[in-house]
Amino acid sequence: MKKQFAFALTLVLLLIPTIVLAKGSFDYIEVKGPGITGNILITNPALTEDFFAFADFSAGNVPAPADAGQGYQVVRVYVVDDKDHPFDQLEYYPYTGYVHYIGLAEGTSEYDGKWYAANPAADAPFRSALAARARLTWIPFAALIVILIVVFVAYRSKPAGK
Repeated sequence: MKKQFAFALTLVLLLIPTIVLAKGSFDYIEVKGPGITGNILITNPALTEDFFAFADFSAGNVPAPADAGQGYQVVRVYVVDDKDHPFDQLEYYPYTGYVHYIGLAEGTSEYDGKWYAANPAADAPFRSALAARARLTWIPFAALIVILIVVFVAYRSKPAGK
């Protein structure tokens, strides 16, 4: 009886994290790609709470496109005990509507290396995150321009004899 209870308890303890991870619940995604210097971290729940946020892998794969266009490398990460743990990696092609699932960070799955139709619901939050990053990139430059204009105007408006 004790062995059966221990086995059931172990099974439950192993199944809970598996179910949580299969549903998504990533802490953030790390994105690299065209127009991004380095990488950006996105925590938008629309992209992190569902394993199928970028594509419904269970709906089946599609033939590889002849030209998928510009894509973004996406690494989905969860945090445990203040340590980042990459879960999987995919390439997202928002402009042509494809996802290339590269695979799990540790292990393999039946989805690895296949192409899928992108989930249209991921497009708006993904582009919004890219636009927010672009705005943040320009803020220091805009502040510098404003400071230079103020200095220039102050210099030009000082009296000539002083």
